[in-house]
Amino acid sequence: MGKWTIPSALILLCLLSLLSDQGRKVQANAKEGAVDPPKVEDSIGAVPHGLQTDSDVVKRESDSISSRSLRNNAEKFEFQAEVSRLMDIIINSLYSNKDIFLRELISNASDALDKIRFLSLTDKEVLGEGDTSKLEIQIKLDKEKKMLSLRDRGIGMTKEDLIKNLGTIAKSGTSAFVEKMQSTGDLNLIGQFGVGFYSVYLVADYVEVISKHNDDKQYVWESKADGAFAISEDTWNEPLGRGTEIRLHLRDEAQEYLEESKLKELVKKYSEFINFPIYIWASKEVDVEVPADEDESSDEESSDSTSSEEGEDEADKSEDEDTEKKKTVKETTYEWERLNDVKAIWLRSPKDVTNEEYVKFYHSLTKDFSDEKPMAWSHFTAEGDVEFKAVLFVPPKAPHNLYQSYYNSNKSNLKLYVRRVFISDEFDELLPKFLSFLMGLVDSDTLPLNVSREMLQAHSSLKTIKKKLVRKALDMIRRIADEDPDEFSGKDEKDVEKSGDEDEKKGQYTKFWNEYGKSIKLGIIEDATNRNRLAKLLRFESTKSDGKLTSLDQYISRMKSGQKDIFYITGISKEQLEKSPFLERLKKKNYEVIFFTDPVDEYLMQYLMDYEGKQFQNVSKDGLKIGKDSKSRELKDSFKELTKWWKGTLKTEDVDDVKISNRLDNTPCVVVSSKFGWSANMERLMQAQTLTDASKQAYMRGKRILEINPRHPIIKELRERVVKDPEDEGVKQTAQLIYQTALMESGFILSDPKDFASRIYSSVKSSLNISPDATIEEEDDVEETETEPETKAGKDGADAESSDLKDEL
Repeated sequence: MGKWTIPSALILLCLLSLLSDQGRKVQANAKEGAVDPPKVEDSIGAVPHGLQTDSDVVKRESDSISSRSLRNNAEKFEFQAEVSRLMDIIINSLYSNKDIFLRELISNASDALDKIRFLSLTDKEVLGEGDTSKLEIQIKLDKEKKMLSLRDRGIGMTKEDLIKNLGTIAKSGTSAFVEKMQSTGDLNLIGQFGVGFYSVYLVADYVEVISKHNDDKQYVWESKADGAFAISEDTWNEPLGRGTEIRLHLRDEAQEYLEESKLKELVKKYSEFINFPIYIWASKEVDVEVPADEDESSDEESSDSTSSEEGEDEADKSEDEDTEKKKTVKETTYEWERLNDVKAIWLRSPKDVTNEEYVKFYHSLTKDFSDEKPMAWSHFTAEGDVEFKAVLFVPPKAPHNLYQSYYNSNKSNLKLYVRRVFISDEFDELLPKFLSFLMGLVDSDTLPLNVSREMLQAHSSLKTIKKKLVRKALDMIRRIADEDPDEFSGKDEKDVEKSGDEDEKKGQYTKFWNEYGKSIKLGIIEDATNRNRLAKLLRFESTKSDGKLTSLDQYISRMKSGQKDIFYITGISKEQLEKSPFLERLKKKNYEVIFFTDPVDEYLMQYLMDYEGKQFQNVSKDGLKIGKDSKSRELKDSFKELTKWWKGTLKTEDVDDVKISNRLDNTPCVVVSSKFGWSANMERLMQAQTLTDASKQAYMRGKRILEINPRHPIIKELRERVVKDPEDEGVKQTAQLIYQTALMESGFILSDPKDFASRIYSSVKSSLNISPDATIEEEDDVEETETEPETKAGKDGADAESSDLKDEL
């Protein structure tokens, strides 16, 4: 019994000491009352008096997060192939600028807030009450769990929305972005393709999306980006009320995004002009007076009592003692700090906005965060019957699908606001289709708020707004040309110097034309009201432009005295057109001819009939007038017999006429179209159409006219042969071959290439003195013998012989 007495007493003393130590710690914590850094789960803008999370749930959550595994009770899904492909590219990307993930999340949050605000115009109850009605974005950090959270009180997502938007249905933008990414390696434009959410995997290896829609329960979407995701009903997190919270569990190499200073810098850089408040749960140190420790207080009292003078007033001593019992310490507190307090640019005076602010606003508005600036911008206020403010931008590059779905897309790049409330970006009535490449916004005080989109589209004010926007847009584009030093051909140097910074603006209009020139041409076709304004913006190359672009005004300034028409020619390429026989006489007489090589140019010239009183003349069509030739009547009479005979010879070729040409110099003849029919180039374009109706093309195809060069030796000799014997078959065959050659050289497609080839071969035979009756040597008939496939036994034997040979060696 005595053996166990001492050890038992020692054990009992140890237990008592541990309990007393723990009790002192609890008491000390209660006295200090220190503020612990809040966790992400501790109510990120939670609904007041919401459900509290019990300890068992906290444990389950921490276990799930630490193991980075999807919850067992969640419904599992597979990502669609295109989404998985996109995520693989992002996760394995060496892309250095990972900062973009935050701007994409904020941009998506802003879109969600825009949607709920728009719905609230007709139903105020959708916003809810209390904190839920606040339209804002909140960012919070949890360094302990390496977690970054972003919360919005937007429209939220139903379970179906989570599946559709974040996993199984890859929108067209996914494929487009993957192709762009693989060709350029640039992730920076991800937001323009509608797949910006997936940029979170640049920094996170596990993502949770908690969302609550007014029409559904609260759900959690989660994924490790391993080809699968899971969705489960949320019964453990704080109720959101409405909206979405995204939790990013950051990778080890992305810990810099747990620093407040880093996040503040990114919001300032990318999201300064977001229309909703962005808050961060920020920490700051403040000076706080707290009671001094008891030991320190007693020492100070004894020291003061010995040093104090006799006769000191008792009240003063008491006051000093109270002061000395307090001390000042640094304490960390947390509060919501707003990061974007800049007033909307369009509400400010243009004089007060710097170029840098316009560029930053453009990047924020368009989600284009490349280093390139917009080519131009226009910021203005319209007053009168319809009042609105607008900012328009010309992007540095055309959208990837600008002309692919030109007539099928209703998407506009112009955002419509009514009294600072975002309404829609799908109002194609604000700008015509040919200006759909412009970016910007319109904020109207005249349009009504609480009406449906259909009623708003039919509102009379929209037509007035559209008219003013088009005029301002064309003025902005013209200003690019006016300020470009390369456009000042033939102007005084003094005028050029006044244009501003030449280096920055040099070549800007050429760049604009290469990106958006087709849109200007489509505008001429579609907009009769502004056709002349748009024609001033046209650019093209010509026989006198020395490889540079020129304008119609510059062409007219170089016209010869007495020239009434503007000459042009259409074709596949400038190099081909420069060698065209239609230009021979025009070049010789120093006339300038415009080259139109874009397929849309054929349609363009059907609408652009004249400019500044000058008519357009296609030099490959009938009716070309180049001065006056005093000998033309005599030439016609001398070749009258030949032209009449040749027309009869070509009656099966559907030739309308044969006549003397005034456009040829070195070529014996050409084939031209009638003045109001299709040119050779237009015929080629129409035949290339997928759904073209060949039976109807005959009505539009121009009548063909053979024009001959009376000065050419071939034509002179042919005339002599016809005079001698009009029925000579050899002469007829030669005339037919000359016509087919001219037809092909003039750009037409031969209806019977085999016949043309046969005539060429006959001509070659004649030049080589080979008899027309010479036959082709017959080929000797040789019986083909089939080679039998090698049998397995034979192959094994050959392998054995090869092995024996190796052994002998």
